[in-house]
Amino acid sequence: MKFLIPPAKEVRAHSQGHHVSLPDRSQPILKILAQVNPSELEKIYKIKSDAAKIEAQHLTALQNGKALSYPALGLFNGLMYRQIDRDLTDLDKKFTREHIFITSAFYGIINALADIAEHRLDFSCKVQVNGRSLKNYWRPVYDDFLKSIMNNEPVISLLSSEFESVFSPQLAKSLIRITFQEESAGQLKTHSTISKKGRGQLLNQIIKQKIQTIEVLKTLNFSGFSYRQELSTDQHLVFIKTIE
Repeated sequence: MKFLIPPAKEVRAHSQGHHVSLPDRSQPILKILAQVNPSELEKIYKIKSDAAKIEAQHLTALQNGKALSYPALGLFNGLMYRQIDRDLTDLDKKFTREHIFITSAFYGIINALADIAEHRLDFSCKVQVNGRSLKNYWRPVYDDFLKSIMNNEPVISLLSSEFESVFSPQLAKSLIRITFQEESAGQLKTHSTISKKGRGQLLNQIIKQKIQTIEVLKTLNFSGFSYRQELSTDQHLVFIKTIE
């Protein structure tokens, strides 16, 4: 069983970095972005001036071969990632390398422990690579990844619709999606905070317990969440947290 997770815009280096060459497929993206001044980066990324200046520094360091890289699972520091215990044992690392993959607009689909440099890019950014949007540029790579494993084992998606839409629609249907909701006074609700925390809390259990089957996945109880069969289907698993 493989798990797909999104990246995060917030990064924080938790370990000592080292120099790693940028993959060939990422080079054209870097070439485009490194030529853009900070004021244009503000528009592309929809960020404030200070954040654009920091991103420009990251891009320049990458272009000059001076950027340091870190294991992706430790570098990303968004809300989802902060739910995960990043102090991994050797067995945790082995499981993560074999089963957990991050979908990136800059690196493609990478193992969660692959070394990456600090950067900020998502598929909503208006960047054209050889006349193609980022989604169309990466779609063949994403599709090939899914084709290589979908006939042998299930692929669990902890992705938002933004990242799932990179896959060809027919292939995306093969993904088994997981969503998270809170229940209070009989009413169900969901929003980005619930979803991000739920993904991270579930992923933490998956790594620590080395979950490799859907049936075992359904038995997990974590941070108040539990599987709700009556709301789920074979392709869509729903976990509910009851709020008193």
